[in-house]
Amino acid sequence: MYGTIDGFNYGATTPLVAYLMACLGGALGLRCTARSVRTQRSWKPGWLALGSASIGSGIWTMHFIAMMGFHVKETPVGFDIPITLLSLLVAIVVVGIGVFMVGYRGASRGVLLSAGVFTGLGVAGMHYIGMSAMRMQGHLEYSVPTVLLSVLIAVVAATAALWAAVTIHGFRASLGSSMVMGVAVTGMHYTGMAAVSVRLDDVLGASVGGNAPASLILPMLIGPVIFLVVAGTIIMFDPLLVLGEGEWNEKKADSSRLPPPPPRPVWPARPPGDPVRAPASRPAPPHSGQEYGGW
Repeated sequence: MYGTIDGFNYGATTPLVAYLMACLGGALGLRCTARSVRTQRSWKPGWLALGSASIGSGIWTMHFIAMMGFHVKETPVGFDIPITLLSLLVAIVVVGIGVFMVGYRGASRGVLLSAGVFTGLGVAGMHYIGMSAMRMQGHLEYSVPTVLLSVLIAVVAATAALWAAVTIHGFRASLGSSMVMGVAVTGMHYTGMAAVSVRLDDVLGASVGGNAPASLILPMLIGPVIFLVVAGTIIMFDPLLVLGEGEWNEKKADSSRLPPPPPRPVWPARPPGDPVRAPASRPAPPHSGQEYGGW
């Protein structure tokens, strides 16, 4: 017997908030990665690490918020905390490996493809590890073609995000890229959820292990959200991240541009040995009259 699944138990609230969190994490991560390309090598690891943690936290928070709307009519659903934390760690570490590969080795086709595949597989792995943390009176079954489609979406989204991180420098362009990335990551999540079916156990009424979703809000959702807020605050105090390198340099040039000073009068060169005399005391040159037609 299969259970009745409702992935939108709270209506459009959970998909919309999940999408916004994916966009926030993607935007912060893209700006940090772009900043690492135009900074000193001593600061590069810090910016790349901050970007990796932002993207990973945003993706994981998106997944968790979306899972808040997952409901099975015939059985309560709980979550195993250690496995849920493991999914967060996987998201940050795997995204970090891909971001560091592109940050240090550039966006050549080979590097970008390998980093995108690795990161996409890691994002998909985070999703399905998080799904394995679910505890209910039954077990999950997956449709293999739909699972493969979700993995493909994750790989394409990760590759596009890494390309945008090192290629797109303007604030508006990065914002648009993060919105596209949010659509792709959220679409990957709900595509993976469409592959799920719950086969109920023969004996119902037994206790369900793990913690209810509501009990995980404070310890597991507030933490990543606070981190994203802190990362956003750091970015707000770096004008180069907000405006982009070209716009920031142009703004500095405009602010420092002053009107040119008036030209200084140029006096005729003084012959060597000629004593310095004021211009007004010099006698007028004699007139021969030829310059006036011989008058």
